[in-house]
Amino acid sequence: MARVPAAALHALAEVMNPIRNAPRILTRRHRDRLARRHRPPSVTPELAARSRPWSRAAGLVAVVVLGAWLGLLVVGNVRVPVGPMDTTMTLRPSLAGGTKINVSPLGALQLDSHVAPVRLDVNVDQLDPVRAQALVDHPERLSGLQDEVAQDVEHGTLDLAVRSCVAVVTGATALGLAVYRRPRRALAAGGLALTLLVASGGTAYATWNPDSVLEPKFSGLLSSAPSLVGNARSIVTEFDVYQKELARLVTNVTKLYDVTSTLPAYQPDPTTIRVLHVSDIHLNPASWKIIASLVQQYKVNVIVDSGDTMDHGTAAENGFLDPVEDLGAPYVWVRGNHDSRGTQEYLKHLKNVHVLDDGHARTVAGLRFAGMGDPQYTPDRSKADGAEASQELAGARLASALRDQSAAGTPVDIAIAHEPSAAREVDGDVPLVLAGHLHHEDMEVMKYGTRLRVEGSTGGSGLRAVEGKYPDPIQASILYFDRDTRRLQAWDEIELGGLGLTTAEVSRHLPKENQPGATPSPSATSPSPSGTGPSPSGTGASPTAPGSPAPSTP
Repeated sequence: MARVPAAALHALAEVMNPIRNAPRILTRRHRDRLARRHRPPSVTPELAARSRPWSRAAGLVAVVVLGAWLGLLVVGNVRVPVGPMDTTMTLRPSLAGGTKINVSPLGALQLDSHVAPVRLDVNVDQLDPVRAQALVDHPERLSGLQDEVAQDVEHGTLDLAVRSCVAVVTGATALGLAVYRRPRRALAAGGLALTLLVASGGTAYATWNPDSVLEPKFSGLLSSAPSLVGNARSIVTEFDVYQKELARLVTNVTKLYDVTSTLPAYQPDPTTIRVLHVSDIHLNPASWKIIASLVQQYKVNVIVDSGDTMDHGTAAENGFLDPVEDLGAPYVWVRGNHDSRGTQEYLKHLKNVHVLDDGHARTVAGLRFAGMGDPQYTPDRSKADGAEASQELAGARLASALRDQSAAGTPVDIAIAHEPSAAREVDGDVPLVLAGHLHHEDMEVMKYGTRLRVEGSTGGSGLRAVEGKYPDPIQASILYFDRDTRRLQAWDEIELGGLGLTTAEVSRHLPKENQPGATPSPSATSPSPSGTGPSPSGTGASPTAPGSPAPSTP
């Protein structure tokens, strides 16, 4: 057999192989075509690489925000002494910004002071008695107190800004290092945190609104503040008149105490019962110092409070009543429209306190008292429908109880009601009825002979002290009763200057039958010329305190 050359075989294989493999190639191509039709579109390497920086940036921002927040929570606050007060200033992350001032336990108020992702929290912690006493001991410091307070706030704000920067940068850097474990990434987180803080500070500065103090938002017990003090804008405007007195307000309590300590004192007389009439204290803590001083100076036998000792009547205010036990005289009290039933129950459990209601009578210090609590409870200063009718009904119930006491042979010497409209219903059933509510003094003898005595505000109207053109004065009265007849012989009206003022005025007043030259009635005598007690002659003069007006004739 002839041999085929190797070159010929190789050439033949080159021709036949493509023909032999053609079916497999066509089958593979058909499968690949079908697979591409049903395969989801794949992400190209370019697109994948392009999306990673955005996710990395979002993660970095999350780390920065969380780290900054943790840093502020740990070290982002500063304690700042502002005048005689201790405060704590803190920056907190917030979507709305603004300033929140916490006054524990009364509540808080919020100011729309700025728009930024940070909020300023200010906590008023306490009054430092040492610094307050230093102001009293060195009155020359009062002239520079306003500048000192402004400097304290400025230094506190600067210190808070520095600490917040350190806290934010440190927190973001530490968390960045914990998450990425790369110093470069951690430093980037710290730098971004500092940039965000500076931007927030710039935004707050650019949007700062100093007028936000005129439109505060109250919470807690302070939510009733707008209804109690009226329009904030008008009060700020009115109080501008007293700018020079603002520094003296810090020592107002001590100054008032000093004033009352120098009021004319009268020698005690065994035949005279002395009653201190107070009303409408409205949570003014200065009132307790004043009352205690008057009890000591005038040798008071019994204190009568005709209501509105509180402002809201809430349980949180009850601690304000505790000094009543240490005033030095029995305390006779009736409920006002700002005093709740809870207030009344709290007072019942205090020693030396006699709570009167529903016409019940009680003998205290030689005088028989009967009282009726106010039927209204309106701490928001509202006036419900039928309020006047309810007052008249309460007064009628009191008058009925007085008649029952007289029929039983235990006549009442003094009736007590909070509102004068209720007190007028007892005309003819008792010699004297005491009331308050109006925040100014008044005296009249009604149609059937009962004398109505309305006391002013012993608290200087409390939160309403600056609603009018001038601060409301602090008023109280000393009533002198003959121990045998238990009839009113004279009374002293005491008026102290309101907020920021330290004036004092005391004036003696005599009933008409006790006026010099008048014919004394069988049941009444007039005070002696020295003002120390009754004189059977009925010809005593009517002394007044220095600078006070002459006695009036009601």
